[in-house]
Amino acid sequence: MRGAAKSKNTPNSDRAVCMTNCPTLIVTVGLPARGKTYISKKLTRYLNWIGVPTKEFNVGQYRRECVKIYKSFEFFSPDNEEGLKIRKQCASAALNDVHQYLTEDGGQVAVFDATNTTRERRETIIQFAEQNGFKVFFVESVCEDPDVIAENIVQVKLGSPDYTDCNTEQAVEDFMKRIKCYENSYQPLDEDLDRELSFIKIIDVGRRYLVNRVQDHIQSRIVYYLMNIHITPRSIYLCRHGESDLNVKGRIGGDSGLTPRGKEFARYLGQFIHSQDISDLKVWTSQMKRTIQTAEALGVPYEQWKALNEIDAGVCEELMYEEIQQRYPLEFALRDQDKYRYRYPKGESYEDLVQRLEPVIMELERQENVLVICHQAVMRCLLAYFLDKSAEELPYLKCPLHSVLKLTPVAYGCKVESIFLKVEAVNTHRERPENVNVHRTTEDALCTVPPHL
Repeated sequence: MRGAAKSKNTPNSDRAVCMTNCPTLIVTVGLPARGKTYISKKLTRYLNWIGVPTKEFNVGQYRRECVKIYKSFEFFSPDNEEGLKIRKQCASAALNDVHQYLTEDGGQVAVFDATNTTRERRETIIQFAEQNGFKVFFVESVCEDPDVIAENIVQVKLGSPDYTDCNTEQAVEDFMKRIKCYENSYQPLDEDLDRELSFIKIIDVGRRYLVNRVQDHIQSRIVYYLMNIHITPRSIYLCRHGESDLNVKGRIGGDSGLTPRGKEFARYLGQFIHSQDISDLKVWTSQMKRTIQTAEALGVPYEQWKALNEIDAGVCEELMYEEIQQRYPLEFALRDQDKYRYRYPKGESYEDLVQRLEPVIMELERQENVLVICHQAVMRCLLAYFLDKSAEELPYLKCPLHSVLKLTPVAYGCKVESIFLKVEAVNTHRERPENVNVHRTTEDALCTVPPHL
């Protein structure tokens, strides 16, 4: 998530917990249309989600702000002195912003997204990092597969503001010439010449990898993540279990079975999934009764994950919100003040849940089509990863019962479709109340509790 981890039990609770001993500068390397921006955006989203404040700095954006009207590939020609001067200025402006972010704005990782194809350019960045005490990790994407390059040009580059008034054929031709401008001077990272540098070389979109001198925990996390992502088209289906007995009673947690409506939803879910005609669909559930009963109705093999179990509410398990307010009014108010980081006594916080779900995210990135049948808090965490939601937004994402969310990763984000399967269910979503003061009245504390039996 965008906010770094905080502990409400420490005197300096406003200070971010630093997960790295000094800031890290991730530097992309590679010719245009090799997926550098795709990698940068995914990596930024992942690091923010696990609690490492990260921001990307795309030099192409700086160039577009500086030169409002793009004319042709000639801007990138090595002989174009004016173009070269502007590009250097833009890279310098981006590095100034990197410095600001990592030294003054509380950032821990900056992703410097540019071609960085020459050894001279990379040396300038290394010197900048050394002067400021930043670690540098290079991520090079090498791709010789013409089909992958062509697909990337059509999907991403042609949607760029550079080609707004251009037909596809002209745009492709210009962009291919733009790539040529870089090819002659491109100096890939070299196993011998660059043996002192820390880097990962991703070859042909993950067919092979070369990893060199991983220095610390954060770099090893980056390598592990990058070795698991792929670009194969697929869909991820997220839904909660069918309505449970405790849902109807307004009780949180527990391990109850499905209501008649919950069982009806499970049957409808089976029909819906079969109607989608998904090849090689994997189905995952938690180890709790209500998700297993939902999956059983599908009539297909499924895999149980303990990591997908609902958030542990500790001493509040199986209580109604009214009972929590009555027994633990201070805890109830503290949770409303910071729902992401608040930990139930003897239980978990959303922050804990994100850490628990990291292996699930890694496996979701490795897989193709998956249906995850889970729980409200768990679904919020997974959804926040795919939709790049902040720590403040995550605990209030709406994940109603009896609806399926179909997530289809696209170039730089995720397309979302919500499908309600037309089986009524109780509402379990509690909005954040306006009054979160520890001395609030019971009426104020309970004003957003949804109706239940």
